[in-house]
Amino acid sequence: MRNEELTNLLAPAIADMGLECLGVEYSPSHGNSLVRVYIDAADRPVTVDDCELVSRQVSALFDVNDPITGRYTLEVSSPGLDRPLYTPTQFARFVGEQVKIELSLPFNGRRRFLGPILAVEGETIKVEQDGAAVDIPHGNVQKAKLVPRFDEPMKPGKGGKVEKGKTRK
Repeated sequence: MRNEELTNLLAPAIADMGLECLGVEYSPSHGNSLVRVYIDAADRPVTVDDCELVSRQVSALFDVNDPITGRYTLEVSSPGLDRPLYTPTQFARFVGEQVKIELSLPFNGRRRFLGPILAVEGETIKVEQDGAAVDIPHGNVQKAKLVPRFDEPMKPGKGGKVEKGKTRK
């Protein structure tokens, strides 16, 4: 089963708990596969209790729907500082932030990009690479993560700004 299909299966149940399913990473393996579910809360940090609640709900959904064959380990996590980005909407929340993108197929002769997100237009992610704007089709993004910045606070995930020296709520 693909990551998007797992996300589509889990997102409604997670939303019913007042949380957002950012995405799912499924890593199949012969011995023990890994299913990692990233969750977020709109107005507060994700807690261990949130992860435990979602883990129980996901386990129940997997028992009923049986989308994973064989043994697997389930991890439920907050996005963390190096937040993964899965959808154009998630990229749009962090315009101006540094992102590391790996592509499925080379684009403009490269598979890896590192630079600020300039804009999101439909299914196109515009990033700056080597001083030039590059339009990356979202369908070609294999993996994307924010690059943590320790010199100033990161803006909140819902698009607000944080002034330098002020603490994020």
